[in-house]
Amino acid sequence: MNHRLRLSLSGLLLALTAGLAHAADPKPAARGETLLLRPERVWTGDDSPSHANWAVLVRDGAIVAAGPADGIEAPADARRIDLPGATLTPGLIDLHAHLFLHPYNETPWNDQVLKEPEAYRTLLAARHADATLRAGYTTLRDLGTEGAGYADLSLKRAIDEGLIPGPRLFVATRAIVATASYGPGPRGFRDDIELPGGAQEVSGVDETVRAVREQAGHGADWIKVYADYRIGADGSARPTFSAAELRALVDAAHLSGRPVAAHAASDAGMRLAIEAGVDSIEHGYGGSAATFRLMRERNVAYLPTLTAVESTEQYYAGYVPGQTPPTPKLREAEQAFRTALAEKTTIGCGSDVGVFRHGDNYREPVWMAQLGMSPAQALRACTSVAARILRQSERLGRIAPGLRADLAAFAGDPSQDIAALKQPVLVVKDGVVYREPGRDAPAPAPAAAQPVR
Repeated sequence: MNHRLRLSLSGLLLALTAGLAHAADPKPAARGETLLLRPERVWTGDDSPSHANWAVLVRDGAIVAAGPADGIEAPADARRIDLPGATLTPGLIDLHAHLFLHPYNETPWNDQVLKEPEAYRTLLAARHADATLRAGYTTLRDLGTEGAGYADLSLKRAIDEGLIPGPRLFVATRAIVATASYGPGPRGFRDDIELPGGAQEVSGVDETVRAVREQAGHGADWIKVYADYRIGADGSARPTFSAAELRALVDAAHLSGRPVAAHAASDAGMRLAIEAGVDSIEHGYGGSAATFRLMRERNVAYLPTLTAVESTEQYYAGYVPGQTPPTPKLREAEQAFRTALAEKTTIGCGSDVGVFRHGDNYREPVWMAQLGMSPAQALRACTSVAARILRQSERLGRIAPGLRADLAAFAGDPSQDIAALKQPVLVVKDGVVYREPGRDAPAPAPAAAQPVR
């Protein structure tokens, strides 16, 4: 067994052990427990407003009934959880996450990829998954391990088997980039050293298709491609793949039944990816009205990752919310979001968490509401709309009989004031209670530099 494999396996064992110890105190409810949830109001994830005096009955991990409390008959063995002053919502969904990263003002991205062993990063990812779940996010689409190989598959398995707490994961494994277009380096490093990569590098149609097949074969749920990156001579975002390479990638992924998420910050990169048939565009900061209109026409979803821009501008450009004017990059991202909203592009909640602290995912829907969405629209972007983008509408994203019991409750009513998402009081995933009033508190933050907020 080689040294790298030993490190990876030891890291997984440590992560599982840490997760088991953490999950044991306090204990989540046993699987199969019957729950009667009685909040002040229920918001179901559809177009209706919150319903006062409703209750939700959960049994065997599924929602059995949702409606007026006096019309729901609970069995004698049901455990009743009262949530005065709180709104029960579907479990939240973040469609652009990186559990294997942590905030760049703690450790720069290059140092995370170059200096942190995969075993250590796996331990951190398990902790990040726990923090995310406790914040009310019961589902994540993790879009690349950023140099940690296929470790997300083991993390997903450990969560699915109940060994560690965490959200449902839909993973993209290594992600795919054009040769020498992504970090670390090669620019800025010596020419005679071989650097680990933040994603799988390919050139040409054959290598591109092979990478899709390799990642699919390992178990990727989505394929992630970087359709553009900062390769311009001036550091600007430029397309990195030819149209033929992108079409081949999308065709190979779709043949296997896997959707494709495309990182694209420039309008040109977005157009190439959309015309190749991708299923979602990540970032899209330079998108034009015509491009967002094309996305609507072709049913390509948009994940704006506004919080990532806010965070990096705080770390590197001196931006201070409420004290300094928005930077050019922030203004660009804000304009792109407003343009997509005006063009009625499908917009889901995708924050790029990992750039900022895990568990603070609420910052993305808060941004979306600040830039023109109603609180209810922003909340749907994190629930029913996100589930539709994931192709999981029949299982997740709404409160309705027959769907999985992924639920969260917040002090106040986030469908009226999106900032209420900062105050989770209950988290249920698959019918298992991970947080409830008086029983469960968030895990303490690690002793590291506090992220800028």
